[in-house]
Amino acid sequence: MVTVRAPATSANLGCGFDVFGLALERPADIVRVERAEETTIEVTGVGRQYIPEEPAKNTAGVVAQELGAPAHIRINKGVRPSSGLGSSAASAAAAAVALNELYDCGLTRKELVRVAAEGEAAVSGEAHADNVAPSILGGFTIVTEDEITQVDASIPVVACLPETVVSTRDARRVVPQSVEVDELVSTVGNAATLTAGMFRDDPELVGKGLEDGSVTGSRAALIDGFDEVRTAALDAGATGVAVSGAGPSVLAVCHDGKRNAIASAMLDAFYDEGVEARAYPTAVGGGATIEG
Repeated sequence: MVTVRAPATSANLGCGFDVFGLALERPADIVRVERAEETTIEVTGVGRQYIPEEPAKNTAGVVAQELGAPAHIRINKGVRPSSGLGSSAASAAAAAVALNELYDCGLTRKELVRVAAEGEAAVSGEAHADNVAPSILGGFTIVTEDEITQVDASIPVVACLPETVVSTRDARRVVPQSVEVDELVSTVGNAATLTAGMFRDDPELVGKGLEDGSVTGSRAALIDGFDEVRTAALDAGATGVAVSGAGPSVLAVCHDGKRNAIASAMLDAFYDEGVEARAYPTAVGGGATIEG
């Protein structure tokens, strides 16, 4: 039996659509695996009623198939589905690390990212690695077709999750298929600024780099109260705000000591718009860990 904790993640980060991701210290999924003749899945925790237990439709089950490692898989969800916090990725990442250990597959963490991405395809329809990479490797990750770059960053953040649902498929449909050259130039500049900020552990640079006028703008329209929440977070001291992944979570970057005030301001702003929400004052953290 092997137990693995895999953290929630935030992908895109405004300017880094399908490329950037970061691991959060909390919340997280806990996955326990035991050898079995065929794969079975049991799900508990937040939003369990929305998660299929049929292995072919579950991210962890697909990972087991990819590894040729049948197991009884128990998933304790700490990351709500359809939250924009990498819920399906956390389960896939934890399963990949746990099954690799259980069956002594000998794969590296970076190799496991590609395996876990196949699990993501069960939910999103495509094998994206921008969430599974930070969930397995930790820190800030840059995923391209041929390479994964990881940076150990330590940046305070607040993730605020409203009690609404935005599906990954719906969020992808509203993304513009082309941009003007001036928008492209702005995005490249912001991406470079954010990356430099992660290397320097500089919340100011990271916050400036979160700016994005195309993907964030289109997805923000799906989140009731986004503009008000963004303004409230900035007024409370956030250095930058973006939609987390596909949404509806909103991610705010800040300096140490500002997280609780920003969390309260974001919650109040959502409440004023008639939306219940939960805030996670947290930070960029480590990747999946074997706990037993």
